[in-house]
Amino acid sequence: MSAKLFLITPPFTQLNTPYPATAYLKGFLNTKCIATAQADLGIDVINKLFSKQGLTHLFTAIATNSPHLERGAEAEPLTPNSERIIALKEEYLKTIDSVMLFLQGKNPTLSHLICQEDFLPEASRFAQLDELDWAFGTMGTQDKAKHLATLYLEDISDLIVECVDPHFGFSRYAERLGRSANSFDELYESLQQPYTYIDELLIGLLHRRMEEEKPDLVCFSVPFPGNLYAAFRSAQYIKAHFPKVKIAMGGGFPNTELRSLSDSRVMEFFDFITLDDGEAPIECLVEYIEGRRELSQLKRTFVLQDNKVTYIDNSGKPDYKQAQVGTPDYAGLPLDSYISVIEIVNPMHRMWSDGRWNKLTMAHGCYWGKCTFCDISLDYIKIYEPVAAKLLVDRMEELVAQTGQNGFHFVDEAAPPALMREVALEIIRRKLAVTWWTNIRFEKSFTADLCRLLKASGCIAVSGGLEVASDRLLDLIQKGVTVAQVARVTRNFTEPGIMVHAYLMYGFPTQTAQETIDSLEMVRQMFETGILQSGFWHQFAMTAHSPVGLYPEKFNVVKESDSIGSFANNDIVHIDKTGAEHDKFSFGLKKSLFNYMHGICFDYPLQDWFDFKVPRTKIDPDYIYNVLQEDTEFTIKPTAKLVWLGGKPAVSRFTKTKKGRTYEVSSLTFHDKREVYTIQINQEQEQWLVSFLSDVAVKPLTFTQAKHSYETACSEDFELFWYSKPINTLRDFGLLVL
Repeated sequence: MSAKLFLITPPFTQLNTPYPATAYLKGFLNTKCIATAQADLGIDVINKLFSKQGLTHLFTAIATNSPHLERGAEAEPLTPNSERIIALKEEYLKTIDSVMLFLQGKNPTLSHLICQEDFLPEASRFAQLDELDWAFGTMGTQDKAKHLATLYLEDISDLIVECVDPHFGFSRYAERLGRSANSFDELYESLQQPYTYIDELLIGLLHRRMEEEKPDLVCFSVPFPGNLYAAFRSAQYIKAHFPKVKIAMGGGFPNTELRSLSDSRVMEFFDFITLDDGEAPIECLVEYIEGRRELSQLKRTFVLQDNKVTYIDNSGKPDYKQAQVGTPDYAGLPLDSYISVIEIVNPMHRMWSDGRWNKLTMAHGCYWGKCTFCDISLDYIKIYEPVAAKLLVDRMEELVAQTGQNGFHFVDEAAPPALMREVALEIIRRKLAVTWWTNIRFEKSFTADLCRLLKASGCIAVSGGLEVASDRLLDLIQKGVTVAQVARVTRNFTEPGIMVHAYLMYGFPTQTAQETIDSLEMVRQMFETGILQSGFWHQFAMTAHSPVGLYPEKFNVVKESDSIGSFANNDIVHIDKTGAEHDKFSFGLKKSLFNYMHGICFDYPLQDWFDFKVPRTKIDPDYIYNVLQEDTEFTIKPTAKLVWLGGKPAVSRFTKTKKGRTYEVSSLTFHDKREVYTIQINQEQEQWLVSFLSDVAVKPLTFTQAKHSYETACSEDFELFWYSKPINTLRDFGLLVL
């Protein structure tokens, strides 16, 4: 018997692009000739709900107060906001299908109508428009229309939450039930209740897909707490109505939260729960279902044996190398049905929710692997393995052909600079037109020239952890960077036009109020000098698999409890005995950042952001500016690679006379995308330079190779020529040292 698999992402993750886990697994299973279908039930539910038919059903259900709705007969009266939306029912029914087509990119001309602001019915979400009008000054018609259409959908969402399903959210569902649920009790109890309104939609779609696919094994990928409830609801339905089908769960949530699972009730819903990379465990499950492998020979899998949850990891099968896992396969996912929304005007968060991105990984794990707040003891961080640049760009070309989309989000923990360089060179060598962005560490390896190369290959943005902008705390975190280094690197990215987003952290163990305010001042200066365009403050969370969670005494924190729950165990409640009262700073940090991102309020005293007394900053007001003025030029390494991004010059020769002496001079005229420029050199140098530029446009040469080549062909030292005005001009226009 040959088993068929059905890979499912349960509601809800992203609206604009598929979460990549099932596509990664399907790509791998293709290499093993294992029949596989996949579904993103999240986007399926959204498209069914937000349609004329879906809203008609919704308004009818609210009017009749259907028995399975969570508003009982004695429910509170509706808020004025919900009453307004219901009163405008016909306007919502008239506009919903055309708005969804617009957000799917199929009806772009509707933007003009939406922007007139008398087309869409407006409820409470539109109240924020008065505050945000200034933010759209530079925003085009399409973007403004996307934002207005997003507010319109959020108004309907508010109605759903109030009237039919309090758990609903666009990128999460019943998230509270999955977040840090040490006990399974609350989630289990909710699964014994009648279906909610969203449950009904989900189960209807699931039933139809199960009938179509007729799988032997259904695998749920659960990346976040907001996917957990829907995964259990779906598994519960399959158990009841398709009892012969086996069910597995894997993904980010079980990988981090369920490593110490012991509650046997979980196995009423799932036959298997796998941990870490899914390729080898799923292949073992397939072989087990087909009768070719014993249960005791599974890999990294929880099962129920003798009414006890048992962890089995005896397969003898090694994990697959990144070169062996195949190209992600999006076949079967409705790529033209995802919707681009603009919820908030944070530039990087907007990239998460706007536009379709093919997801790829440059390297498995993290090449640094030392940050003390991070899950560095787990395989997804600990096991570092890069993919060869040529193979990676092969996969990019395959995905462009398959999806018709040339945008890529590399979902690395931290993309390695050397590999990014090789990928960029390969993209340029193949003359591909692609757009890409990724997550990085602010390494000093990101020189100005490397950033120019990345930009030339299509890189538009990077995000990285500045974390706490304090050198003492960066050292405690073992981040391996200083604030000054981060400032220079962000400048290097920003100057060629690559957007930089910083992950910012407050509340790290022992962080004082002074360090929090000094960190804010560093961030203020980085935005003011223009080297940072986007950021987000996160409050430190202590996790079980990080060095802080494993060795809290080293960081002067105390766990509130040492007991391990029977269900989810990751976030640890802790007491910081020496640090500030971190919660108080949350609102002020986020409000100040919102203003800095829009280029305003840099002159406000930091005290103005807080409604309690904070210390004065001890940071020099020109600290970041002065750091950026420091000369970072250094001698070029002999092994540095030279690359030419420009085109071939037009050469003209003429004779020049100066003080009675005659010179043979060559004029080289270059055209780049925006301008024309000319350099003059002697004819001996011209013959070498034209040949050299042609060579390094295809394959880099080292500085030593270039020096040897030049000094063989010309009668002077290479250094004299390299530091001359003509070469300095070429350095400005695409002659890079990497």
